[in-house]
Amino acid sequence: MRGVKFIVPAIILIGVVIFQSLFIVQEISQAIVLQFGDPKKIVTKAGLNFKLPFIQNVVYLDKRILNLDNDPEEVIAADQKRLIVDAFARFKIVDPLKFYISVGNERVARSRLSTIINSRIRGVLGTQELATLLSTDRARQMQIIQSQVNEEAKNFGINIVDVRIKRADLPPANSEAIYKRMQTEREREAKEFRAQGAEIAQKIRSTADKDVTVILAQANKKSEIMKGEGDGQRNKIFADAFGRDPQFFAFYRAMQAYEKALIGGETSLVLSPDSEFFKFFGKSVKPALKR
Repeated sequence: MRGVKFIVPAIILIGVVIFQSLFIVQEISQAIVLQFGDPKKIVTKAGLNFKLPFIQNVVYLDKRILNLDNDPEEVIAADQKRLIVDAFARFKIVDPLKFYISVGNERVARSRLSTIINSRIRGVLGTQELATLLSTDRARQMQIIQSQVNEEAKNFGINIVDVRIKRADLPPANSEAIYKRMQTEREREAKEFRAQGAEIAQKIRSTADKDVTVILAQANKKSEIMKGEGDGQRNKIFADAFGRDPQFFAFYRAMQAYEKALIGGETSLVLSPDSEFFKFFGKSVKPALKR
């Protein structure tokens, strides 16, 4: 019975020792084995590994590409224009030992990198004018920033994979001033366009009025010519008709005169029965008042 009492604690102790001697490194991690805080071994491959129990411990570091999202920073461009720059970076821990010795953990590393990136952004973008920062040339400026940040990040065992600007906005006060200036400029352009349009419209109306006057004058001239030609043709026809049968022509003219003179109305004519006007009425005409 005494042997059993010693076996069970011994098995438990052995189990604890084995548990303390083993550690697993995942595919996404890398590990540093420390002995009383002093690095003893670097493990970058995934799998089961051994360490000295109780006197050694393991620190795990991420092996993936990590994101660093900086707070927006105000940058003053070379032309003294202010710009709010919101940048982000992606980095990877490539030297676990140097990383652990220089910064210790990921939280400190992020803080140090954020400071470096903001400093390099102000330094590089501060030498460029605002128009350059808002153009396609910004990509080249970001490459310069990435290169400079990488030089310092190497001291931490970190490789900067990328540095990008998510947004680059003007401060609210500047945006409002620029908006008002743009609004004023657009209103001025609109007034110029309206004035030019009114001038063109007036020219078009003047040209149209002149064309109408010319067309009417030409039409009146042509109508008078045609009317004269018609009157001449009519007179010629009358003359030809009179030459052929003077009596019939006289009768026709008398009938026209009767039609115009003897229209019902308030006009009264007093004529003698033997008037030349009534010669075609013959004996039927009696002395009377004709209407």
